[in-house]
Amino acid sequence: MHSVGRTLAQADATLERFAWLGDRLAAAVWKRYTVEEETAYDHPGHHTLSCYLDGGYRTERQKLPGQYGAPQRLCALPGDHESRWWVRGQMHFMHLYFLPEHFTRRAVQELDREPREITLADRTYFEDARIAQLCQELAAARWDGPDNLLRANETAHDILSLLLRGQGVRRPDALARGGLAPAMRRRLREYIEANLSRAFSLEALAELACLSEFHFSRMFRASFGLPPHAWIAALRLERARALLRSTTLTVEQIAAQCGYADASHFGHRFRAALGTTPLAYRRAVTGCSSADTVV
Repeated sequence: MHSVGRTLAQADATLERFAWLGDRLAAAVWKRYTVEEETAYDHPGHHTLSCYLDGGYRTERQKLPGQYGAPQRLCALPGDHESRWWVRGQMHFMHLYFLPEHFTRRAVQELDREPREITLADRTYFEDARIAQLCQELAAARWDGPDNLLRANETAHDILSLLLRGQGVRRPDALARGGLAPAMRRRLREYIEANLSRAFSLEALAELACLSEFHFSRMFRASFGLPPHAWIAALRLERARALLRSTTLTVEQIAAQCGYADASHFGHRFRAALGTTPLAYRRAVTGCSSADTVV
């Protein structure tokens, strides 16, 4: 269990539900009742999004006296944060646990920013109707079985995208040196996205950036948060998931559009990443069945 969860377990909190959702994301639903108790979190190492489902009306963070929880109120707790709370009365809440890289790797595509620039803001009792709604849906959903976990995983990723846009802030210690110029980063990203059906070589990408392969690999990783081959693999998988959710293309067509050698190769890669086949994923997230098959 994650560090924040271990702290709660050592207090008087009752863990109602916990599940690994895939992609190293985890969710938990907790319940607490206490007359008054102090709870402290100290550099947990992972980010936590907390959503109050019920109660919390007398719970406050010590450095923010007079601000209290309530249903649908949210707290963003970065992995390097420290906080102390006075917990009073009844609380029912959901936690979504995720690693810093889950948050920052979205920055390139969703914010046109480098991952190393961004971190999660430390926010107590902020309101965001859409995030709160998705948290409530996630808390109410079933987490048993592969199909339910896939749907929960999709909801968790939707929450993280909204959280990045609303609660992503520049790191105070962000390094300005190294990496690709913003215009070149943007050019590479757009080139890769536009040519995802093709095979890429490190040599060709380095030539596009007018760099040696050695320097290109280092600067790409600094700006994208992953080495080139890993970034392209992740982008292919993301594109495939989007096409499975939103189109009726066959597995063979999706494999071709995303740059996989064939449907079999696509199926193996997809299963290795998500633990299921492309068609099982489509069925789980859309509720639709298909006669299409994966070799």
